[in-house]
Parts: sequence; structure tokens; C-alpha cells
Amino acid sequence: MTSPVSVKVVEQDSNTAIDHDLVIGVVGPLPPPAGGMATQTRQLVDLLSAEELEVHIVQTNAPFSPQWIKQFRGIRAIFRLLPYLTRVWKLAGKVNVIHIMANSGWSWQLFSAPVIWIAWARKTPLIVNYRGGEAPQYFSRSMPWVRPTMEKAVKIVVPSHYLEKVFRDYGFHAEVIPNIVNLERFKPTRGAAEKKDGHFTLIVTRNLEPIYGLPTAIKAMALVAVQIPNVELRIAGTGAEKESLQALCQQLGVSDKVCFVGRLGPGAIEQFYQSADVMLNPTTVDNMPNSILEALASGVPVISTNVGGVPYIVQHENTALLVPVDDAEEMARQIIRLYNDNEMREKLILSGLKEVAQYGWLNVKPQWLTAYSAVQFKP
Repeated sequence: MTSPVSVKVVEQDSNTAIDHDLVIGVVGPLPPPAGGMATQTRQLVDLLSAEELEVHIVQTNAPFSPQWIKQFRGIRAIFRLLPYLTRVWKLAGKVNVIHIMANSGWSWQLFSAPVIWIAWARKTPLIVNYRGGEAPQYFSRSMPWVRPTMEKAVKIVVPSHYLEKVFRDYGFHAEVIPNIVNLERFKPTRGAAEKKDGHFTLIVTRNLEPIYGLPTAIKAMALVAVQIPNVELRIAGTGAEKESLQALCQQLGVSDKVCFVGRLGPGAIEQFYQSADVMLNPTTVDNMPNSILEALASGVPVISTNVGGVPYIVQHENTALLVPVDDAEEMARQIIRLYNDNEMREKLILSGLKEVAQYGWLNVKPQWLTAYSAVQFKP
């Protein structure tokens, strides 16, 4: 059984003094696949470890053991869940604080709620780091079941003021600590404000799933192609919608202008951003998309739907251009605008680079260390 955390945090020349007796347990998904929450979990664990802190991780998406069980839906959940809960129980006995990366729906019920109750039973302070962009919909139908569990957390942390408001509407206090962007990996090339030679390249870095609105981006590109014949759309991601999206490209006569490049790993994804003239984020649901932050850090102008937490992190005509959900015509109009308006392109790039600096580790690190220091167990 552990005692409450006591971490002394002081500011010294933009650095934070660290109590190296602090032992942190992180519970969350890890790549692959390299989704938003998995990427954030991997980054946080690596960055905390680089500060010479002791960090233990329990992976929510660990490979099935034995591997053949993954073909049996239902049964495979038991084979994953029981070892997972055993690891969490052991984790709670050897760390000062548990940091759980939480999401909505079945992910909350299977992988978050049990961890919170285990931490409470073992008197280990726990921080819920809630990251689900679908929180309003999930809470509206499930809050009677969510509330008793959420109240057992010592602290709730969210990555955006959008989710902070969602929690506030349900009577919870949530602290905002933003996502982390690796500003050493994602950075602009020289001459980023200039259009690339040859093709005018649009990119999307979202998985091929219904909530991410890929048909809107494809329809917008088809409209743009009428006025800008050298336009092309490159989509980095995988998912069940690939065949239907390819069929849409064929229907619109733009199959030769749309390239599905698949999932890109470290090194390739940075080059992918740097090859782009514009990044499109056509999503229908979102919280604090890493793709927008990575594009801003790479010096790529962003056109995004004005949904969820997006308007909390970028401002229309200052750090991005925002359009309504499912509005391909307006997205096309803004793409053409950026093709013709070099002054606006440069403004978005420079403002975006300034805005994204706050998401670097030097700024986010003291916020997390302060959060860890503040937790106290509530029986």
C-alpha cells in the first residue's frame, strides 16, 4: 500500500526541480497503431523516463496471449482483461501515483473504471487523464454509471478547455494540461510559406474511420481540381473505410489525384507534413487532435472543421481556417483561397508556429509534475 505523493516543485530558469523518489504508474495504450492517445502515452512515458523518474507502464492494448485467441471475439476480451487487471493490481502496490489515459465508451468501462476502483481500494492516488472527443455524447447517456467511478479519482486532467467545459457542465472540476508535441521532430523546412513546385499537395493524417469525415476532404478536393488541375490529396492512415473511400474517388473521377499512403511511422510522418501545402482535418468529432498540432509545428497551414475542441486550440483566419462539418464546398473554397493568397498562407504559418510552442515538453513538464505533487488520497 502506498502513501500520498509529496513532490517538491520549484521553478529554476524555466526548468523544474524533480523529486526522484517519485514513482509513477502510467496506464494506457501504446503504438501500434499510432493513434492520438497511444502516441501521447508513448511520449509521456519516454519524456518522464528521460527526466530520470521511475515510470512503470501497464498497456491497455497489449498483444493477445496466446495469439490465436484474438480470432474469438468475446472470449479474447477475457484473455486480455484478466492479465491486465492483475498487472494493474501489482502496479498500484509499487507506485506513488497512477496516471490513467482514459476514453469514452467500452474503453472507459473495460480499461479505465476497473483501474480507478483498484487504485481506490489500494489507497493509491490516481489521476484520470480523460481524452475522449465523444465525451458529451457518452456522458449524456452514461453519467449515472460514470459518476461514482469518476468521483474516486483524486484529480481529473483533460487536454483542452473544450473537455474542461464538458466536465464542468456535469459538476466536475478538471484541470487542463495540453497534449505534447515533439518540436524537435515536427518543425518547418526552409521556405515553408512558399507553395511547392509541381503539385499543390493536400494531406490528411487521420485514420480511415467514419468519424473523421474523409468523404468531405475527397469531395472538396474534387471541387478544387476544377480550378486547380495540379492539386493532389494524400491520405496517411488505415481503417475499414478504405474501400468505400476509393469507390468515392472513382465515382468523382479523381482516383488519379488521391493517394492512400497507409500508416506512416517516425521519420516518414515528419517528411509527410513537410511535403504538404495544406493539411485538411475534415473530422466530425474531435477533442485536441495531434494532427493539427503536428501540422502547425511543421509550418503547414491547416483547414479544419469547426468541431469539438478544435476552435479551442486554433482561431479562424489567425492560426487556421475553420469550416462547418460536412461542408465540402466551403472546404474547397478555403483551399482555393490558400492557393491564391500567399499573404494568408504566411500569416497562418507564422501564427501557428508561435501558438504551438506552448505544447513543447519544456512547457508541459512542470504542469504534470505539479499535478503529481498535488494529489492526495480521498477515502
